[in-house]
Amino acid sequence: MASEPKTALPKLIVFAHGAGAPSSHVWMQEWAARLRPLGALETFDYPYMQGKKRAPDPQPVLIRAHLAAIDEARLRYPDHELSLIGKSMGSRIGCHASLERPVAKLVCLGYPLLAPGNSGKVRDQVLLELETPILFVQGTRDPLCPLELLGQVRKNMKSRSKLFVVDAGDHSLQVSKTQLKQAAETQAAVDQRILHVIRHFIEDTPGAQLGRSEPPASDEGGDGGGRTSSP
Repeated sequence: MASEPKTALPKLIVFAHGAGAPSSHVWMQEWAARLRPLGALETFDYPYMQGKKRAPDPQPVLIRAHLAAIDEARLRYPDHELSLIGKSMGSRIGCHASLERPVAKLVCLGYPLLAPGNSGKVRDQVLLELETPILFVQGTRDPLCPLELLGQVRKNMKSRSKLFVVDAGDHSLQVSKTQLKQAAETQAAVDQRILHVIRHFIEDTPGAQLGRSEPPASDEGGDGGGRTSSP
């Protein structure tokens, strides 16, 4: 007798803000509204943002806060498949959190591969340690993540990775007005294409095989993205 196909688990998304603005910021609220149809959605603020401080907390504090948000979300939504989505710093800390909690998928909206300022520090170590499938959504005008450098890092990652490139997009994935005018389109249309890619990744990409002893094979997906078109 043939076995019945497995039913897909409902989705849970924990959505983390970037360094400069809280979860109540209009960018975060608009993206939360877009993501909410994909599953149960939880947002949170890191401690420094709750205390209305300008500088982010030390990394261990940020990671603990992210882990606490994950644990609280799992209590509210047991038996859901967890994906972590983050803007900039929130995506980087989400990667660290995925090393300590079972996470099916990661989505980085503007991963800050280069540290701000003139240090030139490449923040790739956590990416090289990942075993969770990851989607990078990156703008071509983002100074914190040169696409050539990200491509080099992806070649050395052991987790499956995909890249969606937003032409003329900045660190917040906002396309320049000049580019929008030339293309005769709107930022809303760009955002919907990004959302389509995220939906496809969360719903159709095989998640991390939690509890396995060997890391998943690397995805040789090349440049992925299709430059603001569906992969």
